[in-house]
Amino acid sequence: MTSPGSQHLGVKSGQRPGAFLYQPFSKAWKLAGSREGLVTMAEFSQKQRKQHGGEGLGSVVDFLLANARLVLGVGGAAVLGIATLAVKRSDWSSEPLLFHPSFLLCRATPATSHPKPQPSPAAFSQPKSPVSPSPSAPVGPTPTHSQTTPKLSSVAPLCLTFQEKLLAFERNHVIVPEAHVTLVKQLAGDIGLELQAYLRSKFSELPFGVLVPSGPLYEGLQAGTAEHVRLLVPLELEPGLWSLVPGMDTVAREPRCWAVRRTQLEFHPRGCSPWDRFLVGGYLSPRVLLELLRKALSASVNWPAIGSLLGCLIWPNVASDELLLKVHHECLEFTLAVLMVVPGASTDDRLLLAWPLEGLASNLWLQDLYPVETARLRALDDQDAGTRRRLLLLLCGVCRGHPVLVRLGWSHLTQVILRLGEEEVAWTEEALGERFLQALEFLVGSLEQASLPCHFNPSVNLLGSFREEEIDDIGYVLYSGLQVPESLF
Repeated sequence: MTSPGSQHLGVKSGQRPGAFLYQPFSKAWKLAGSREGLVTMAEFSQKQRKQHGGEGLGSVVDFLLANARLVLGVGGAAVLGIATLAVKRSDWSSEPLLFHPSFLLCRATPATSHPKPQPSPAAFSQPKSPVSPSPSAPVGPTPTHSQTTPKLSSVAPLCLTFQEKLLAFERNHVIVPEAHVTLVKQLAGDIGLELQAYLRSKFSELPFGVLVPSGPLYEGLQAGTAEHVRLLVPLELEPGLWSLVPGMDTVAREPRCWAVRRTQLEFHPRGCSPWDRFLVGGYLSPRVLLELLRKALSASVNWPAIGSLLGCLIWPNVASDELLLKVHHECLEFTLAVLMVVPGASTDDRLLLAWPLEGLASNLWLQDLYPVETARLRALDDQDAGTRRRLLLLLCGVCRGHPVLVRLGWSHLTQVILRLGEEEVAWTEEALGERFLQALEFLVGSLEQASLPCHFNPSVNLLGSFREEEIDDIGYVLYSGLQVPESLF
């Protein structure tokens, strides 16, 4: 079986690697083993030099050939003869580095009893590249005074550690340019102001709050590109007229959701609140509100005029069940998700989103844990100046650029970091590579069990909506990534 290196160098099957080097010079190898061979080699060199008109370096080579046996011995003289023929028959720049004539000459030098100094570790971390002559340089001997010293160019180290590769991936594929962040924030804020003015004029009877752009981009947790922004549309509900019912206490038995029930009907009958028109069975229905706002965004809002005013193109994504606006600027593109929310739904300020759910849960509000999750990550990093949020960005950057891992969203990866983040391990920059591999192992273990409990609501399994085939595909990619982590970049 031939090695890959042998195949690259053109070694035939069954042939000894390296034997091809000596085949063109087999006669020279036998001839250089005797004194007559050395004289013949010198005469041959002189004839070749006279034919090409070379001087200077050729005389030095002839002198070495004539006295090589006295200095190097028979074996060294033979290798020197082969090196001389290699120099005269081929251009140095076309020879592989392993069989460079200077390499052969160094190998022919007899070893001495003096111990060689051990190189420092830095010598292995930055290998030196051979200096090859310019392609435009003439072939053949040139006068000594016309030779110029080649300039060494600094090259990047060929052997990088996994930590160095991880940091390079972060610089090139994770960090969002600051100019893009500023531009997206400005456009999102301006669109929010225009949409708020429209809602107040179109639905003046409905008390919408101030529209607030938010999302990972505003928390410094957006990886790769600034492509997703959330625009929150708060509903100002009257205090005392509404109460929250956990989703597990409803017929839907949905632990992720809550129901918003109308109360005090005996003292404040139906119709006292402007939101009573959206009641379904005594509960505020997010599905009805979504239909109202969807029709307004797709048919009533003059997006071409707003886009012309802001210097961009804006159009609603009618194919999506969510309320999405596509924004195209000459420098970038991003998606603006319009989310109606019930703020202050519980003591820890968790948000309830009007989300397009199906089945019995279609009239329930989805609990949004994003605010408490980001607050927890920030608090953990502030305690020990850790890199948990930085690791989250790296995982998001890896998954968003992979055709299989893209199914793992921000919420899945956040749960992984929250689980690992509370362990008593090092979260310094030097340990970032180790924590990355630990996160992959945690994900593989979760996929094997098809279970990833929510950190703040353990009854919710974030992998519950995944099909078995999807879990197998993601698990295979992550398991392969543990063997060769660089393949994920």
